[in-house]
Amino acid sequence: MRRLLFSFSLFLLCAGAAAQPLEFRAVGASPVVMYDAPSAKGGKLYVAPRGMPVEVVFTSGAWSKLRDMSGDMSWVESKDLVARRNVVVRVASARIHAMADESAPLVFSADKHVLLEMAEPASGGWVKVKHRDGQLGYVKISEVWGL
Repeated sequence: MRRLLFSFSLFLLCAGAAAQPLEFRAVGASPVVMYDAPSAKGGKLYVAPRGMPVEVVFTSGAWSKLRDMSGDMSWVESKDLVARRNVVVRVASARIHAMADESAPLVFSADKHVLLEMAEPASGGWVKVKHRDGQLGYVKISEVWGL
């Protein structure tokens, strides 16, 4: 009976965790070191550039465990993240249109790994983005990561 209760409790815990909404943030104004543990004494994995979108998986005290576009996990001090939403192009060449419609005029295209700022929340399979040069347009959400 205890095993059954334990299994059921574990199931509820996992089901609750799976229902949690994804939380995306961005690296702040300065590049930051990503660690393999929640401590500055942990191993340094790489330096994340400013603005890089990350998915917050878990927060423990002053540290956040993150998933990046490659699916790799790392830790960073939570204070180094900002709420601003950015996305990264994950296809060879994303087509950014004037409206959320494939037949709309092309505003610009963005190569893989180009950082774009979210101008509006995603809707209907599209997201309005802004390039660092100021151009605005809509890209399919399947062509970017960070949503």
